[in-house]
Order: sequence, then C-alpha cells, then structure tokens
Amino acid sequence: MSHAAAGAGQGLPIADIVARLGGTLHGDPRLRVSRLAPLERAQAGEVSFLARREQSRLLESSRASCVIVPEDVEPDARFAAVIQARDPYLYYARLSQWLQALAAPAPAPGRHATACVHDSAQVAPDACIDACAVIERDAVIGARAYVGAGCFVGAGSRIGADTRLLARSVVMHDCVIGERCTLHPGAVVGADGFGWARDEQGAGVRIAQTGRVIVGDDVDIGANTTVDRGALDDTRIADGVKIDNLVQVAHNVQIGRHTALAGCVGIAGSARIGAYCFIGGGVGIAGHLEIADHTVIGGMSLVSRSVRQPGHYTGAFPLDRHENWSANAAALRHLAELRNRIRQLESRLESHESQKTPVQEKP
Repeated sequence: MSHAAAGAGQGLPIADIVARLGGTLHGDPRLRVSRLAPLERAQAGEVSFLARREQSRLLESSRASCVIVPEDVEPDARFAAVIQARDPYLYYARLSQWLQALAAPAPAPGRHATACVHDSAQVAPDACIDACAVIERDAVIGARAYVGAGCFVGAGSRIGADTRLLARSVVMHDCVIGERCTLHPGAVVGADGFGWARDEQGAGVRIAQTGRVIVGDDVDIGANTTVDRGALDDTRIADGVKIDNLVQVAHNVQIGRHTALAGCVGIAGSARIGAYCFIGGGVGIAGHLEIADHTVIGGMSLVSRSVRQPGHYTGAFPLDRHENWSANAAALRHLAELRNRIRQLESRLESHESQKTPVQEKP
C-alpha cells in the first residue's frame, strides 16, 4: 500500500513516520527529516537510531534532530524528537526503505531506444526496460518490473511484478523470478551447473543441465552472485531469502524461506538448507547435505555433514591428506567424551594412591 507523505521533497514529517511505522513520539511532530545517519555523525535534519540500551552513551554527543530508541530508554530533551520503538533496528530498516524510495523514485515505464525486445516477449505496459537490455523470445516481464541497463532475460523466463534486475544482471532461459525481488549488478541466475562425467581417458564429458532456477517472492540476490540451474530437477530459492554478494549456489540446491547467506558462501550441488537459517560469510557447504530450519552457521565454517538439529554451529579443520583428515575429524567428535574419561581415570588413580597403606620396614 502506498503512503505519500506531505512535502516529501523537503523531508518526512515525524508525524507521518510514526503514523506509518508506529512507536511512541516525544517531541515536535512537525519536525522534518530527510536522511538517516549514524549517531556519532548525524546532524540537523537527520534521524538516527540506538539499537540497545547498553549503547546509551552514544546519545550524549549526537546532533541528530530525531533518534529512534528502545522502549526502555527515557526520551532525551536534547533532541527535537524521540521515537520509542520495540525494535529500533527494524524500525530503522523500514524507514531506510521509505527514504530511499523518496530519494530515488521508480524509473518511468517504457523501453529505451537501444533495448532489444523479441516480438514474442510479453512486457507489461508499466514495466521499464533500460538501455541495451536484451529480452529474448517468450519471456514475460511483470507489472512495474525494472530491467536495468545491459541486463539479459533468456527465452521463456518470467520476471514477477515489482522485481528489479539491476545493471548487467542475467536471468538465463526458462527461469522464474518471483515478485518484489532484486538482482544486484552482475548477478547470474540460471547458468549451467557444474556437471561432468569422465570418459575412458579421464577427459570431462559435459552433462546437460536441463533443470531451471525457481526464485520465490521478496528475494534479494547480491552482486556477482551465481545461482546455477538444476541438472534434472530445479534449483529452488524460497520466499524471502536474502543472498549477499559473491555467493555460489550450485545446481539443485534448495534454500528455505527467509534464510540469509552472507558473502562468499559456497554451496555444493543438491544441498538442502532449511528455513530461517543464517549462514555466515565464507562458509563452505558440501553437496547432498541437509541443514535444519533455524540453524546458524558461523563464518568461515566448513559443513561436511548434515545438521539435523537447529542451533548455532561453528568450526573448521586444517587441510590435510584426506585419510588423515577423516581419522582426525572422527576423533575430534569424541574429544569431550575422551577428556571426561581421562578425568575419571585420573580421579580413580588419585583415590587409589591415597588409600595405599605405607609399607612398614622390618627392624
């Protein structure tokens, strides 16, 4: 639902922000703010936020016109306006989207003269096709979608309503991108997965990748991230997934709803990642594994076996010859048990020694 604030060009009135996003306002509702800024650098006309009460000292030197604070932080009279919110960070996130939309309104509908659109493609009248974009036969571009400069949409692919393909992003043939998604510059969806057989001499024989990539609604795919098409089945990215820059999602991978992947994650083929997971930066996930819903994997961890219970997991292991690595990894899983057994043995030995009767020497 759209919400047009009065005088948005001169900044948003605080009253409009609270009416839309909620919270408890203390101060001048007529105050206008036009930008977000960190507490320590914010100036007049800017709004900032305090994520946690423990950081309250940061308010002392801030010159922001308005601050968003937790509900358990008392309003500070030094600020022209204070908004108390249950989750200031979430409040900031929603406000940031609003201010960004006002600063950079959606491009006007239409096709740039240099765009190349096949006659059989279906492009919504209110979509925008920017300079040098290519849309191949039978592709479908939904309402209010944006296909940026130098983008490519392959034959038979479908781009949902309000989705943005930013400059030089690529959607290969027969892929599906849902509504309100964003592909950042250089993202590639639907390239061939890495599938090779070996012939009698050991040379690679390519396996045709005949699956698709199916992306749900409200998905973000970061700059220069790649999502490979399936070999036989489809690669699937569920609703609300957020993928950072430089991530590799291999063929037939399945990612559950609202999972987030930080930069440089690598996921091998046919891995299945649950819903509401967070995968830290640089994590490597081996193929054909399963990761349970609500699992957190710490940055730079190596996931070499399935994670079937939700929780927070972290760990990596130095490179070694595979047979040594396998043996050491197996022993490592029992390390706590071995430690406890050693402690028990030490305790029993000490008890035994203390109970020994001293030997009496003969006169």
